[in-house]
Amino acid sequence: MLSEWSKERCVVLGEYLVENGATVRSAAQVFGISKSTVHKDVTQSLKTVNKGLYLEVRELLQKNKQERHLRGGEATRLKYERNGK
Repeated sequence: MLSEWSKERCVVLGEYLVENGATVRSAAQVFGISKSTVHKDVTQSLKTVNKGLYLEVRELLQKNKQERHLRGGEATRLKYERNGK
């Protein structure tokens, strides 16, 4: 059984992800919690609390997963540019 705080947190996290097109990692940093907590809240808890928002978040997470390799490649490119190599 989810506490009221857990229900509220998963909705707030879900809304943040959708409104900002954010990643689980960036949401975790903003809210000061672990990536695991964010992921569990928006993939498990949110499903029972707000089905519509859950479906939006699930779509965003799928998009983020498909684009993950692009973000990693960009990070590597920027790293080498900063180091002058």
